[in-house]
Amino acid sequence: MLKTLTRLAAASLLTGLLAVPAAHAQAYPSKPITLVVPFAPGSGTDQQARAMAQAITAEYKVPVIVDNRAGASGFLAAQYVAKAVPDGYTVLITTNTTHAANEHLFKKLPYDPVKDFTPVALLSKGHMLLLVNPSSPYKTVGDLLAAARQQPGKLNFGSGSSSSRVASEMLKQMAGIDVVSVPYKSNPMAITDLIGGQVNFMFADAPTALPQVKGGKLRALAASGTRRLASAPDVPTVEEAGVKGYDMSYWTAVYLPAGAPAAITNQLNAMMARIASAPSVLAFQANTSGEVATSTPEGLAKFQAAESQKWGRIIRAAGIEPE
Repeated sequence: MLKTLTRLAAASLLTGLLAVPAAHAQAYPSKPITLVVPFAPGSGTDQQARAMAQAITAEYKVPVIVDNRAGASGFLAAQYVAKAVPDGYTVLITTNTTHAANEHLFKKLPYDPVKDFTPVALLSKGHMLLLVNPSSPYKTVGDLLAAARQQPGKLNFGSGSSSSRVASEMLKQMAGIDVVSVPYKSNPMAITDLIGGQVNFMFADAPTALPQVKGGKLRALAASGTRRLASAPDVPTVEEAGVKGYDMSYWTAVYLPAGAPAAITNQLNAMMARIASAPSVLAFQANTSGEVATSTPEGLAKFQAAESQKWGRIIRAAGIEPE
């Protein structure tokens, strides 16, 4: 009889313990969520995170904080989230910079882009604009390339993300020009210096670039993809401008720390799929010619693995040596 009671008590305790995660999952989200962004306020990823935060608060009635941890090529934000409690309330909104390109741009990373994170969902894909100061003598991509060839090593470009840097490095390699890289913590910081005349050109994500172009503070010479941006239809692609085969895009995705419960991961994935059609998110995509591209957690894991291989090929082809 005593043994039977002991077994029943143990079974009851085990059932109770197993019910705890389920109860938390059912209640999710029940407190403020922090969206950690590896780039500065005003960057494309930041703008997207803020549109998402607005949609989550409206739909799920919980506060959402956007925490910008810019610098070190996304290292700071990635490390912070990797060390956070995997309860679904500290969320990394990031790009190919931290989770596909960095491992090929640096000899050693302070985080593991696979082992330290739980994939949640792919969010979107987008393209960049090649920018110059409006007072620049370069009116076309041809003008820029001609000047670079006439003055090897004299022109420079800014970059505040791996996409931004690799886009310029690809142009350098494919057009056969010698230009100098000037790194920044984030694209908005590089844009400030481009407006001020400290750098000659740069590629920046459409969300960051378009307000400056439409406001007359910068001139767009080309778009980085194979199609013109709907939000800037008069701007040709780099390929149209004469650099055959040029194509560069970026993506954004959601991750939790490693060890996040499957129930929480799946609920956060469902949340992301739901808010993809929210007015604030749709307006962001429309204004920046972004493409909604949601996925399952498993789909993101496979996509990330394929993208890591792709970015490795691009970086090697551009002749970039790991730092």
